Amino acid sequence: MAISLQPNELAAKFPTLDEIPAAYRISAPLHQREILINGELRHWGGPVRTVRSPVHVRTRDGALEAVEVGSYPVTTATESDQALDAASKAYASGTGEWPTMGVDRRISHVQDFTRRLIEKREQIVNLIMWEIGKSAADSAKEFDRTVEYIRQTIDALKELDNNNSRFQIVEGTIAQIRRAPLGVVLCMGPYNYPLNETFTTLIPALIMGNVILFKPPKFGTLLFAPILEAFRDSFPAGVVNTVYGPGEEVVPPLMESGQVNVLALIGSSRVADKLKKLHPKTNRLRAVLGLDAKNAAIILPDADLDLTVKECVLGALSFNGQRCTALKTILVHRSVADAFLAKFCAALEGLQIGMPWEKGVAITPLPDAGKPGYLSECIDDAKKHGAEVRNIGGGEYCASLYVPALVYPVNERMRLYREEQFGPIVPVVPFDNIEDALSYVESSDYGQQVSIFGTDAETIATLVDPLVNQVCRVNINCQCQRGPDVFPFTGRKDSAEGTLSVADALRAFSIRTMVAAKETPASKALLDDIVLGHKSAFINTRYIF
Repeated sequence: MAISLQPNELAAKFPTLDEIPAAYRISAPLHQREILINGELRHWGGPVRTVRSPVHVRTRDGALEAVEVGSYPVTTATESDQALDAASKAYASGTGEWPTMGVDRRISHVQDFTRRLIEKREQIVNLIMWEIGKSAADSAKEFDRTVEYIRQTIDALKELDNNNSRFQIVEGTIAQIRRAPLGVVLCMGPYNYPLNETFTTLIPALIMGNVILFKPPKFGTLLFAPILEAFRDSFPAGVVNTVYGPGEEVVPPLMESGQVNVLALIGSSRVADKLKKLHPKTNRLRAVLGLDAKNAAIILPDADLDLTVKECVLGALSFNGQRCTALKTILVHRSVADAFLAKFCAALEGLQIGMPWEKGVAITPLPDAGKPGYLSECIDDAKKHGAEVRNIGGGEYCASLYVPALVYPVNERMRLYREEQFGPIVPVVPFDNIEDALSYVESSDYGQQVSIFGTDAETIATLVDPLVNQVCRVNINCQCQRGPDVFPFTGRKDSAEGTLSVADALRAFSIRTMVAAKETPASKALLDDIVLGHKSAFINTRYIF
């Protein structure tokens, strides 16, 4: 069905219970009543939060009702303190079993965890789909990409440790330089990639010998319930601990304690700034942050418009535009604006809107109940200042289904010009001079990525040279994206702190540490005794295959 739908047609896109394919149905809601603290799955008898899916069903009287997925514990600061105490004791100022364990043994634990995780694939994929409305195909892709990320992390750590397994002798000093853990890591992931992006910080932090306080995202919480046993059974007690409850209540006490050594957060810069300031000794806090972005596409007069539209539709609307790497502003040269808009509208007409399990679906229900109202406010604001929705039906919504809106011409008076909409609105800004497009990126508070569409080498080179000093990835004739995971993923300004890639993440959650001795016969004999006798997990020359 074409995407230009009326509200009653949108309502008809929601199924009855009987119309949900058997393979994707929720046989029974998952009511989680356990939290993981100090290696124990403790029963929770307190308040819980019901999880309602963005997928609604049509009842017999024609009403729409959100499907109940299950419920999970709403714990308090007391339980968070208990989790922090367990983590601190497990780390034991670096003397605990996990931080002093050899790299090869830590890898074995993570491999065991991965095997247990794979056993839960079907259930986790279904929960991703139901909790956040991600298509079944993309939910499966997220799981599989996560498993591959873990395997790549293990391979990268083997290479890193093997490269550090030799001794160096410089100016009469014998030294072995390796990487050591940092301590207690508070890990908080996002709802748009609840499994994958959470694990891109949690797994490298864990495998480097740190201990974890893990708070699931606000949407996509239940999908971690099947994983709790795997955490418990794969790692020593206290190495992984869960934190539930309202973030504004349970997280500040953790930061104020001063016992958190690393804040790993993928979320908003506002939250990150607030949390960092709560730490009593900020110089002791390392932050690994993936934050806001307002990535722009710059479309030059000589751009291949068919290719450009294809990439911009994917870049702006994959998972309904709910990606930090999404194209959230399109800057198009005025000379090709009309042609671009016509082709973009035609592409929108071809997008399928529907339920996550439908084959080929492109637009699915939004998980945040307040998002459709916010998006409509942004469109109303843009209209008030001279813009219009160019595609038929754009901006119409019913419950959690929202028809993407192509908004043009957007200018600096509109909220869409600077605000990160994080949803299916595509703001298009016309420009006359390349300097205007550069100025937009330069004046932005964010500096993650940009895409350039054009064919003239000299013009593109002229843009690339200044843009690489404004953002951390310049994409030529393709959309912004995170992968491949071996590439660095970071940002300037308010978009990130620290770098995440398979290799960079291992370094982000560790610190270079060395053992040194004078180059004397006695020192050599002592080191030989330690190495040949396998007496130290740190001082060794083992090669990990």
